Amino acid sequence: MRALNMILAATLAAGLTAGTAQARDYSEIRLGVDIPYEPFMYRQPDGELTGFEIELGNAVCEYLEVTCTWVEQDWDGIIPGLMARNYDAIMSSMAITEERAERVLFSEPYYTTPSAWITTRDRDIDIEDRDSLAGLVVGVQRATLQDNYVSELYGDLVEIRRYTSADDVVTDMRAGRLDLTFMDYPVAENTMGIDTSGSHFKRISGFIKEPEHIFGKGVGVAFRQRDEALAERFNEALAALKEDGTYDEIMERYFNYDIKL
Repeated sequence: MRALNMILAATLAAGLTAGTAQARDYSEIRLGVDIPYEPFMYRQPDGELTGFEIELGNAVCEYLEVTCTWVEQDWDGIIPGLMARNYDAIMSSMAITEERAERVLFSEPYYTTPSAWITTRDRDIDIEDRDSLAGLVVGVQRATLQDNYVSELYGDLVEIRRYTSADDVVTDMRAGRLDLTFMDYPVAENTMGIDTSGSHFKRISGFIKEPEHIFGKGVGVAFRQRDEALAERFNEALAALKEDGTYDEIMERYFNYDIKL
């Protein structure tokens, strides 16, 4: 009888736990983010988080009338951290790809940006001449779309060095330890001064957004597969912020071109 009571008690507890999880109202939402990734997310000198996605995420939370907390996580562990329930969603420039969609649930895409090849002003590299790239050293941020692109399309030609952050890539570019890098263009624009007078670096390619199987269909917020209701709330908020002009207002503080889909 005692064993039966214990089983019944455990079953009831499990049912209550499941009911609590289903009924969760998400009055507090934790958002996973990889810092720094300027201009999307970075710290100001006073330590406060800012950037396009930080501001947009805070605007989403204000619209939803919830309290949001940003949880920092290195990029290569950001999906495992979501699965481990360290945060409720990832809002950190994550492109929607088929491979990731097998693991997480995405919101509707809310922006897209191009990538580009970058080298120093004193280098004469023709990115269209594949044979001339043999043996060059390319820096990328580990586990990013840019890493996937270089690995798949140029891995047989170049030496690839992978870094934890974009800042680390820039450091080695400045030190001459890399010949070139393939980087998310807004990040390169902000961290390397690309296409500005006096910059030590230059862009040597057009803006690259394809192939789709690598670059995906734009950037989305990532959730655990079961959190469909939370994803829908984010979709509603993002649509409303685009409709009332808040999205454009935030975007124009960080970009001089349109990143909306």
